[in-house]
Amino acid sequence: MQADLLTLAALGCHPLSVVTAITVQDTHGVQDVLPIGAAQVAAQADCLFADFAVAAFKLGVLGSAENIAAIAERLNRHSHTPVVLDPVLASGRGDPLASEAMLEALRGRLLPRATIVTPNSIEARRLAGEADDAPLERCARRLLELGCANVLITGTHEVGDEVINTLYDARGMLRRDRWSRLPGSYHGSGCTLASAIAARLARGRGLEQAVREAEEYTWHTLAAGFKPGGGQFIPDRMFASRESD
Repeated sequence: MQADLLTLAALGCHPLSVVTAITVQDTHGVQDVLPIGAAQVAAQADCLFADFAVAAFKLGVLGSAENIAAIAERLNRHSHTPVVLDPVLASGRGDPLASEAMLEALRGRLLPRATIVTPNSIEARRLAGEADDAPLERCARRLLELGCANVLITGTHEVGDEVINTLYDARGMLRRDRWSRLPGSYHGSGCTLASAIAARLARGRGLEQAVREAEEYTWHTLAAGFKPGGGQFIPDRMFASRESD
């Protein structure tokens, strides 16, 4: 959530938060997750909807299958608002953050409503129900068959000197972007990318332009990353303001 707030604010948006789970975590990983009750999730969202016009939705850690059902119901009431779904199934070091029941709810309730889904390669294979070595293009096709409009599979967990991110829609591959792989391991890069896409969509960018601009922003946050604790690096979402200083 901190990653979302900083990214959205840095890109000129006013973020509104609905808390779906409380985590015990640091730069080493996630030690525990406590889901918020679905009734409270629904109440938070309904309170905000009564006061604000929402320009885009970004979804991350959702906490439970019941929360997913409550969220899907409310997204369906805002059918023309773009939805960026970051399917956070595990932390960067592999701590599980989604049960099998949640996976089924994601597939059945949220993928059909998503404007774009942004899994890394590990998440794409698991969400698509494919083997660990399945071709990523096949995983993208499966996720599109489940109803999402676009899939951006990121290559941070693949091997190579470059990180290759590939955007798909029902016609096939739309674009493939290559970024120099930076040294170190980063905590929150996927959240940063998904929030940056949501920010660009909220500000009226087309899907492909929003993805490209969000990737560029995210790469710069990583290049300017810092290590405040003893674990992973943190992307510097405010790098632009520090450069101007």
